[in-house]
Amino acid sequence: MSATQLVWLRNDLRLADHPAIYEAQQQGDIALVVCLTPGQWQEHNESEAKFALREQLIDTLFLQAKSLNISLHVLHLKRFSDCAKAIPALCSEHHYQQVWWQNELPVHEAQRDDKVAQALEEGKIACQRLAPDLIVPTPVLNQQNGPFKVFTPFYKRWLQILIQQLSSPYPEPKAQSESIHSDHQSFRSKDFRDDLWPADYQAIREKLWRFCHNKEAQYDEDRDFPAVPGTSLLSPYLALGAIGPRDCLEAIMYVSQQNNRDWQASVWLKELAWRDFYKQLMGHFPDLSKSLPFKPETQQVRWNDSEQLFQAWCEGKTGFPIVDAAMRQLNQTGWMHNRLRMITASFLTKLLLIDWRKGEAYFMSKLIDGEFAANNGGWQWSASTGCDAAPYFRVFNPTRQSERFDPDGEFIKRFVPELKPLSAKEIHDPAPSVRSKIGYQAPIIDYKAARKKAISAFEDLK
Repeated sequence: MSATQLVWLRNDLRLADHPAIYEAQQQGDIALVVCLTPGQWQEHNESEAKFALREQLIDTLFLQAKSLNISLHVLHLKRFSDCAKAIPALCSEHHYQQVWWQNELPVHEAQRDDKVAQALEEGKIACQRLAPDLIVPTPVLNQQNGPFKVFTPFYKRWLQILIQQLSSPYPEPKAQSESIHSDHQSFRSKDFRDDLWPADYQAIREKLWRFCHNKEAQYDEDRDFPAVPGTSLLSPYLALGAIGPRDCLEAIMYVSQQNNRDWQASVWLKELAWRDFYKQLMGHFPDLSKSLPFKPETQQVRWNDSEQLFQAWCEGKTGFPIVDAAMRQLNQTGWMHNRLRMITASFLTKLLLIDWRKGEAYFMSKLIDGEFAANNGGWQWSASTGCDAAPYFRVFNPTRQSERFDPDGEFIKRFVPELKPLSAKEIHDPAPSVRSKIGYQAPIIDYKAARKKAISAFEDLK
């Protein structure tokens, strides 16, 4: 009888469309392991909301696996470095002779994987390391065999490779014959918002297909308007791998073909390519995992270290309605609309001239969909320190952004209720007399002066 294979799940918490699970089960029965490392995740500023969603997904996964007679071990560790002892020990205890996983690309994760592989080798346990959990898992390289540093040529090449490598989602694992004994205690997270983010794989799948059927065609037009429910709301599940990349691709292709649209022109597909781009960049440029800017010269920017201004931004008390509404949405729901992420990041880094790393860490500490590579990429884009970044002289005018993308102030009123009595015309920048009457604070900076200061701070780098 063939030995049981162990599959190590990380940010790929699912049974379906899982290459390592599928390949391992071709060799015999499988068991699964998840390592919880809260100490490490806290060092990485991971939010309580994401932690709670992860726990709920593990609970659901445990029941799914149990119904198929597949064991799921949950190892309670502290840091990544503990995995190198714990996984070989688990293999010894249960006589697992081979471990499977999908590689991860940030520096700490890559080091953890290397150390576990080394420890397994020393213990004479085989290990199979598969490509990262991306839509295009192979490295996307330019003609010089190097990494792309700009998204548009990356995307063209990415699409070419995708077309050559198209593959269907991997099927769910088959039920196994031997019944299992399992002792996982349910987490029952206290603060979990299952009204917003159900940890139910069927519901997640339905959310994907509903989005592709009803909204994906209008995604390009609707995605910039925070009051319009035009986005997929799948990012928390993508961040933890509760849905597979080939599942997303299959839904895009199927619905496009049903409606005689070219699936390769899907703007949502392009957004998923940005995820691959930022993750692959982290693999190619380890400094990105070490809080360093992609453009080394921007290390010299003289950032403003005002704690008062930073706190006003964090709390949504800047006196700029769209910025305040966005930050309050983040603080209340653990999520923020993508256009607002750009507006608030530009406000912090360009208008307050506060170091992007402070904003990056604050977002990670609140976001339920916080993904290290994408969050880092987005912040460096906004701060003009990154790869393929916004030019340094591009400074979003929060009032213009507000008038353009929330014209009636519908989104603002939802999260800044003190502004509800105002008209669509006055809500974006209320007059001083109106502010004092309704108890809404004055702007913490003068936009024109702050913009000028930011541009000269970056010009000095020349």
